[in-house]
Amino acid sequence: MEPAYRAGDKLIVSPGSEIRAGDRVVLKIRTGEVMVKELLKKTAREVELKSLNPDHRDIRFQPGDILWMARVLWVSQ
Repeated sequence: MEPAYRAGDKLIVSPGSEIRAGDRVVLKIRTGEVMVKELLKKTAREVELKSLNPDHRDIRFQPGDILWMARVLWVSQ
């Protein structure tokens, strides 16, 4: 999640908030991995996410591969 977020940062997320393109989100996928990304696009067939770290590639998931996703509301750094 670096350089946007570092160890010790606190994120406040809202699981019930509407998520729109451009929002930063925390999500957990079926493999158990939890990540923070920027939502680029969400359709019935695909969720496209942008990495906050330029060393990592952008990623796409089918909605069924995502266990949960919540919008980031606030960060304490």
